[in-house]
Amino acid sequence: MGAGDLARKPNGLPGTLDASGKRPRTERGRKTLRKLLDAATVEFGERGFHEASISGITRRAGVALGSFYTYFDSKDAIFRALVADMSDSVKHAAREAIAGDLSALEVERAALKGFLDFAAKHKEIYRIIDEAEFVDPASYQSHYETTAERILDRLKEGAAKGQFRADPQEVHAWALMGMNVFLGLRFAIWGRDGDLPSDEIAAAANSLLANGISVSK
Repeated sequence: MGAGDLARKPNGLPGTLDASGKRPRTERGRKTLRKLLDAATVEFGERGFHEASISGITRRAGVALGSFYTYFDSKDAIFRALVADMSDSVKHAAREAIAGDLSALEVERAALKGFLDFAAKHKEIYRIIDEAEFVDPASYQSHYETTAERILDRLKEGAAKGQFRADPQEVHAWALMGMNVFLGLRFAIWGRDGDLPSDEIAAAANSLLANGISVSK
């Protein structure tokens, strides 16, 4: 993956930057920040947090070291911003995938396919999010909590339409998210020759959601 490849919101910036709140005020500044975040994606994705360096990020971004400190106070700060950026990118990919007039089940199938396709193109997301558990636990927890909240919102919308059970709970959202995360790990990150395409994987998971696996007696 090269810099600039990460899916993002239309304005090209993460919903949350860093703890210091250093937001760019010009178009040039926004482009520089985007270059830094994209370069950080590659640097952290290839080298891991502890081996990655600020100089490596600025070198990949093609910007001066001083430009880094215009937006971030430290390597930890840009890592936190990157986790937020990636979480936002996953959200954006899912929203794009579920656009249109879909049933509740179709929404979940499309969202999973969108995630699988995103993860296949941006394999570094798993390494970076997993490292966040130890580098910045708050960012790690926030990523999964906000993802589960979005899923629960979708389940409640489906229930309101009479297409899902009337009492979706937080546990249902976390169970569904867990399934999606591990499907992404197996098929998007550890993909093998002969694997089903993402739409068929999503369809199989969707069938489980719709029908379960128990046999009526």
